[in-house]
Amino acid sequence: MRSRKRTAVAALAALALLVTGAQASGIIEPAGQAYLDARAPVDRRVDDLLRRMTLEEKVGQMTQIRLGKLRGNCEWNPGPLREDCMKAVLEDAKVGSILSGGGDAPNPNTPRAWAEMTNAIQKYAMDHSRLPIPLIYGADGVHGHSNVLSATMFPHQIGLGATWNPELQQRLGESTGRAMRATGVFWNFAPVSDIARDTRWGRYYETYSEDPVLAGALAAANVRGQQSDPTDGTAKLTATAKHFAGYSEPFNGHDRAPAQLPIRYLQDTVLPAFQPQFDAGVGTVMINSGAVNGVPAHASKYLLTTQLRERMGFRGVAITDWEDIRFLVDRYHVAADYQEAIAMAVNAGVDMAMEPSNAAEFTSGLLASVRSGAVSGKRIDQAVRRILKLKFELGLFEKPYVDPEKADAIVNGADRALARQAAAESAVLLRNEGGVLPLSSSVGKLVVTGDTADSAARQLGGWTVGWQGVPEWSPMPPTVTVLQGIKAAAPSANVVSAPTQAEAVAQAGDADAVVVVLGEDPGAEGEADTEEPALTAAQQGLVDAVRATGKPVVVVLLTGRPQVLGTVADAPALVAGWLPGTEGGAAIADVLFGAVNPSGKLPVSWPKSVGDQPFSYDQVRGANAAPGSGYDPAFAFGHGLSYTTFTTSTPTLKSAEVGRDDKVKVSVKVANTGSRDGTLVVPVYVHQPVSKVLTPQQRLVAFTRVELKAGEERTVDVTFDVKRLAVTAGDMDGGGKPEVAKGAYEVVVGDGKARFTVR
Repeated sequence: MRSRKRTAVAALAALALLVTGAQASGIIEPAGQAYLDARAPVDRRVDDLLRRMTLEEKVGQMTQIRLGKLRGNCEWNPGPLREDCMKAVLEDAKVGSILSGGGDAPNPNTPRAWAEMTNAIQKYAMDHSRLPIPLIYGADGVHGHSNVLSATMFPHQIGLGATWNPELQQRLGESTGRAMRATGVFWNFAPVSDIARDTRWGRYYETYSEDPVLAGALAAANVRGQQSDPTDGTAKLTATAKHFAGYSEPFNGHDRAPAQLPIRYLQDTVLPAFQPQFDAGVGTVMINSGAVNGVPAHASKYLLTTQLRERMGFRGVAITDWEDIRFLVDRYHVAADYQEAIAMAVNAGVDMAMEPSNAAEFTSGLLASVRSGAVSGKRIDQAVRRILKLKFELGLFEKPYVDPEKADAIVNGADRALARQAAAESAVLLRNEGGVLPLSSSVGKLVVTGDTADSAARQLGGWTVGWQGVPEWSPMPPTVTVLQGIKAAAPSANVVSAPTQAEAVAQAGDADAVVVVLGEDPGAEGEADTEEPALTAAQQGLVDAVRATGKPVVVVLLTGRPQVLGTVADAPALVAGWLPGTEGGAAIADVLFGAVNPSGKLPVSWPKSVGDQPFSYDQVRGANAAPGSGYDPAFAFGHGLSYTTFTTSTPTLKSAEVGRDDKVKVSVKVANTGSRDGTLVVPVYVHQPVSKVLTPQQRLVAFTRVELKAGEERTVDVTFDVKRLAVTAGDMDGGGKPEVAKGAYEVVVGDGKARFTVR
């Protein structure tokens, strides 16, 4: 056995060298078959290949298996690749896609090792395929190429939502795509388009916003960046719109718990966050692991075909999340066995199963379903056609390999300046009583305390190297903590680290100010759910104690959700820094010392109490007039202060009467009335005075960012589609279709309004 292992390892080593050398360019020349002719139209290539494929080869393409099944002990042991493991998955089951789940990395976890590993797996698949069909390798690059230890970790999406900056999201997407492609990963399971509605939910920090217009615009920009044409000679990468749909508002706040979402709410609020990504050409969509209105998403033809395909126009590949078809049997109990569950999901509209552990059981189950007539051959061809088309369009048939010699240089420490900019733009100045901020860089003594002041793990959050954050056994990714950032920003100051409350109080006696950095333990999915999305008593006690010294206190919140603040809400200065990533400490210091004038605006509502769940600015009003029954946040959606002041004029419209298919052009004069340059986010809302069904007091329809020098005044134009005002018509059953009601509306910018009529 040992000699066979040594032989297999030697063979794989030789294989890797071959790939590194002769095929480092990543080019495979056509070999005569039409589907291998890069000059032929994609549809013709797909038709040609599909005609040549057996049913077994087709169902293999519909299967995705985790890396662990190819290495070590063919299960979870992270050893080297094994030829016998690969044979069972890639040759016998003819699997067409492999993924690395969070933490499923090569050893060592370097970009070069990733490239060598994906090349070796790709070569085995190509060499052992009757029709050389390349694999597509996927991973969760949710804030940069975040599986790789030496990669730059960007802020998580909840922080990026606070930038209100689509152009920045596109640049971040380009950077992430470049890093992932360099390692042979051509499928990124990001961005998240779920909207943030319940702070108890463990994936809250993976969302951009509670508002579908803001979330959709930022996600679409990220998709355009990720899927941009490579300039480095690799194949293209596909992004993923996830999790379609209704995942982020489970009825009890727990991950993957069922949701109850009226069809009107689903169509008017949840689905619109996905549409901009579909319009941007996102190549894949990942399905919601939960159930909606009593039906698991993976079993819903209404969701995966009627809505996704027919109404929203998505044309790419629909993939499950981790093991979700199996969960139809052993979690949801809507199928009697795995074979029935497979047929149920494929017939509903699933094209590929992230199985992820038993390739043979999935492929044999799907084959049996086809042979019994439970799944039609036409449906199989439809799914496989989508998968092959994606692989052709990405260029994987011509460029299945990458150059390991280039990977380290492309990935290691890349775009840290961009990461610092993103983290600084993410920071939201919530409160600044008495002008505590910005601090002077010539400050004498500064006390830095709090549980997250020098914690890289908390600052980076979940989905960093590992699924639940940086594992205890792993080295820490290169990270600038807030303590380090403050020391670098004020080199002449006496910056004192006070790990305990007692030390913080003692050191505050002769200090000029105290900075308290608070956070939460990293986590992901259900493990990060909480019944108490609030600062702990110990955290509140620390802030109360240092405030009692009489010194100016600045509280920095590095959390994945807007924690209920309690007494901390009254601190003189509050900064929400979210989960700011690799350069977060430097960026926070930039804001604290005024090197950056904060421009972040809340992409979510900050609740006053734990009981405010679910919570969002666009909740509709009821007949209850009691205090607290309406929208009553600690800090409202769109709130964010600056070190300068701005004014906005009453908006004007190009036309006061529009049709349902028209656009509304809004003009507003903005001015920087302070003494510092700054950036103003201008949200544009619409209010509908009378509606046959309940609508929010105001809905976001557009926004823009404006950079203004001190004293500068400018007129900006913002345009939105009238279709954004659509609401599902009809009675309680939500049986109508979304349509724009005729009648009066008002554009709202700041305190100003402008009336218009829809014909």
